[in-house]
Amino acid sequence: MNNWNVGSVDEVAYTFGYCDELNPLRLKLPLLQAGFAVPAVETACELGFGYGVSVNIHAAGSTTRWHGTDFNAAHAGFAQRLAQHAGSQASLSGESFSTFCLRDDLPDFDFIGMHGIWSWVSEENRALIGEFIARKLKPGGVLYLSYNTQPGWTPMLPVRELLYRHFHFNAAADAVKAREAVPTEQAIAMRVKAAIDFVRGVFATQPGYAVVNPLLAERVEALSRADPRYLAHEYFNRDWRAMLFQEVHASLADAGLTYAGSADYRDRAEEIHLDAAQRAMLAQIADIGLRETVRDVCLNRSLRRDYWIKAPRRLDDAARDAALRAHRVVLALPRASVILKVRGTLGEAALPEALYGPILDLLAEHRPTALGDIEQALRTRGVTLERIVKAVTLLIGTGALLNAQDDEQIDRARAGAERLNVAICEAARTSDEVGFLASPVAGSGVLMPRVAQLFLLARRQDKPDPVQWADFAEGVLNVAAPPGDTAVSLAERVAQARRFAELHLPVLQALGIG
Repeated sequence: MNNWNVGSVDEVAYTFGYCDELNPLRLKLPLLQAGFAVPAVETACELGFGYGVSVNIHAAGSTTRWHGTDFNAAHAGFAQRLAQHAGSQASLSGESFSTFCLRDDLPDFDFIGMHGIWSWVSEENRALIGEFIARKLKPGGVLYLSYNTQPGWTPMLPVRELLYRHFHFNAAADAVKAREAVPTEQAIAMRVKAAIDFVRGVFATQPGYAVVNPLLAERVEALSRADPRYLAHEYFNRDWRAMLFQEVHASLADAGLTYAGSADYRDRAEEIHLDAAQRAMLAQIADIGLRETVRDVCLNRSLRRDYWIKAPRRLDDAARDAALRAHRVVLALPRASVILKVRGTLGEAALPEALYGPILDLLAEHRPTALGDIEQALRTRGVTLERIVKAVTLLIGTGALLNAQDDEQIDRARAGAERLNVAICEAARTSDEVGFLASPVAGSGVLMPRVAQLFLLARRQDKPDPVQWADFAEGVLNVAAPPGDTAVSLAERVAQARRFAELHLPVLQALGIG
C-alpha cells in the first residue's frame, strides 16, 4: 500500500498553522553563515501542506512558483480556494504522496519543504519521498525538514503507546457507536479525550515509570488542554517515529543531501543553550552525525528543524561576506516594543544594549536595510560584520526582525499578497481560523489576530477613524459570539483600535500589509 494516509487519522482536519521555516527567504542567513551558496528559489514544493496557510502566504508574498500536495480533502480544498483568491501561481493538489511524487509533469525544485511529515509517514513513504527529493531537487537546491527527535521525545514513547492502543483498540467498540451517533470528526475527538483521560488515570496511580520520570505528569496533564485536532495527528497515527539525527543524516545522505545547519535561528546562539564545557566537547567531535546527536542529548531536543543541500557549493570568505552584506532585514515590531531578552535552554539571557540598541535604532523607520549599510553605520563603534550577522540572526529568531526581499521582488508580490490578505480578512467575519497575513516585503506571514483583521477590513471600507473600526469589529464579533460569552465593552474595543492605529498599523504598512 503506497497511500501515505493509511494508518493516519485522516478523518480529522489539522490546525490552521503557519510555519516561517518553509519560507525560502529564511534559508539565506543560515546557509551563508555555514559558507554555502544560496540558490535563487524560483520553484518550490511543500509536501503535506495541511490547510495551505504557509504555502499560500509564501506563494502570494513572493515570486516563487509553488507546488504541493495534501491528501486530506478538506485541507486541499481550503488551500486551493486560498490560492484562487490570491490569484497566485500555486499548483496545489489533494493527491497522496504515492501519486504526487511519481508525477512526470512537475518541474525540478530549488526548494522542498516538509514540516512534521517525516515523523508521521511509513518507512515505505519515507523511501518514496527520499526518491522524490533525489530526483526532483536541483543541484544546489535546499530541503527543509522538521521532525520529532530523541531524546526529548524518549520519555513520552510509552505514553504515546498507551494513547495509541487505547484509541485504536480498547476504544474500538465505543468508536463504532460514536460513528453511528455523531459526525466522524467529533467521534474521533471523543476518542482522543477518552484516551487522554485513560492515561491520566494511569498516572494518577503513581506508576514506577512516573516516579523515575517526574516531569512526565505535567506533560500528560498538558495533553488535556491541547487542541484535539493537533493531538489526533501528533499522537494517534499508526506511523509515528521520533528519530535520532544520525538516522535522518544517513537516510538523506543516500538521497545525495548534505546537512547545512539548523533552520531555527536561535540555535546559532550557542551560549544561550550550551555551557562552556558542552561547547568545548562538541567542538572536538568531527563527525556531523555524532556531533548533532550529542548536541540533541545536551539540549534534550524533541523537535529538529534542519536545512539540507543537494550538491552544495562552498563560498570563499570574500563571496560569503559580500552576500551577507547584501542581505536585507526589516524591523517587524515597534522599536519601543523590542525587549532585549532571549530565552534559551540555559534560561533567560539579556542582550547587550551596546550592540543591539544601535542596530535597532538604525532599523527604527521600518525600511528594509542591508547588513552592509548597518556595518558602515556602526564602523566607528568597532562593530564587525560577524557580530552584526549574529545579532541580526538572533533578533530574527526572537521575531523582532524579518528577512526582506529586494525591491523588485517586493513590487511583484504586492498585488498577490493584497488579494490573499483581503480574502483572509473577509473570512474573519465568520471565523478566527487563519491568524496570519502575507507580507510582500518579507515574503512571509505576520501574526494577525481576528480583531486586528477586522480593523483592517473596516479601514478598507473607507472607515478612517479607529472608533469606526471598533464599532465594525464589535458588530461582527457580537453576531458570532456564543451564548454566555463575556463581551468586550465598546470603550475597550475603541482603546484597542486606537492602540492598533498608533503602534501597529505603521509597522504593518511598512511590511506591505493594510
